[in-house]
Parts: sequence; C-alpha cells; structure tokens
Amino acid sequence: MYYFASDIHLGAGDAATARATEQRFFAWLSDIERDAEAVFLVGDIFDFWFEYRHVVPKGFVRILGKLAQMSDKGIRIVFFTGNHDMWITDYLTRECGIEIHTEPMLTELAGKKLFIAHGDNMNIKGQPMLRLMNTLFRSHTARTLFSWLVHPDLAMSFGHWWSGSSRKSHGRESDHKYLVPLIEYADHYAATHEVDYFVFGHMHIAADITAPHRILFMGDWHTAPNCVVLDDSGTISQKTLD
Repeated sequence: MYYFASDIHLGAGDAATARATEQRFFAWLSDIERDAEAVFLVGDIFDFWFEYRHVVPKGFVRILGKLAQMSDKGIRIVFFTGNHDMWITDYLTRECGIEIHTEPMLTELAGKKLFIAHGDNMNIKGQPMLRLMNTLFRSHTARTLFSWLVHPDLAMSFGHWWSGSSRKSHGRESDHKYLVPLIEYADHYAATHEVDYFVFGHMHIAADITAPHRILFMGDWHTAPNCVVLDDSGTISQKTLD
C-alpha cells in the first residue's frame, strides 16, 4: 500500500490546536505502518521549518521518532518540500532516513504512473508577485544570508507569523475554481507524458477530478484530515479520516 498526505501544518495554531493535529497525524502514521510500503508526504508537513547548519526547530519529537522508526523498518518515507517547509536541507535524511525532494516527481507505483507535487510553484506565469516571492524564497543566496544574519529565535517568530498569514489565504475550502491552475498544468503535462494519476496538495481543498485526467487534491489537516491511498492493484482513492 502507498499512502499520501499533505498540508499537516505541524505547529500551526495555538498550543492545544497544534498538539491535537500532531496527535492525529501520529495516530495515522501508526495505523498505516502495518501495511505501508511507502509514505509520500507532499509538502507543508510543517507550518514553518528552517534549518541552520547546527540548529533545527524544536518540537515534533513524536512525529520525527515515528518516521525514523518506520524508515528503520524498511518503509520508504518520501518528503516533498512545500512553500512552508522549503528550507529543509539534510537533517531529516541523516536523522530519520527520509528521502527529500524539492521538485515534482513522475514515478511508477503498483504499475501506475503518478505525477506527485505539492503544487505551490506551478502555472503561476500570470502572477508576477508570486513568481518573485518564489524566486526569492528559493534562492540559495537569500537563504544563506538569512541564516547568517537572523538569530534562530527571530527567524522562528518571523516564520510563524508569515506562515499564519499565508495559511489564512486558503480560507476557501469549497471553492474549486482555485484548483483550475493545477488542473490546467496537469492537462498540459499529460499532453507530452504518460500519466495515470496526478496527486497534489497546497490548495487546502480535497477533490477527486476524474476527467479528462484523474487528479487528486489533498486538503489540509486542520479542517478535514484526509489522505490518498494507492493499493497494490493500482487502484487509487481518497480517504477522509476520523
């Protein structure tokens, strides 16, 4: 079995909300551990993450321990960086055995070809400010200067403020018009590549689009925790969790 989840936003909200989200995510990982061959974490697993050379954000001990335990058991853990946790470097790989991807992936699982991406930096040609922000935030030079010039305490405070502001822009859980850019991207990509399923996060909207291509969007875990499951026969489905 192959499992997919995105937009957990660990650490978001007040202390009680953040702990409840962490507990739900931990319970889900514990549940799927029994039959998972691979787990794909498709971006924004953390509400904010920035790694210094010798410093990482505190917290998330239970989650990191569980992921390390699953990796040690031979379960493949694949982490796609999102717009909230793009500043991951090598810590999760070294300490937890997690495979990190900073770009979309076209892969074959259970005899099906899947295109997997968080979706935050795709089909944004008509949004110059967003393109500028993405270029700046992904700049190695900017990240290096930020790590040299900004104390970790200030960096975390700024990051959580920025993440909260960004997250509020997703208050549109039922408006599927916001999915159009990624649907168009999938249509364009499928014209030149063989793809059975597209799997996206980022939009905080859970949806299963069946035509002209099968596109599954995963919502966020603060409104309706959900995941996508691909079984060994190649059948894919979306699950809403208790």
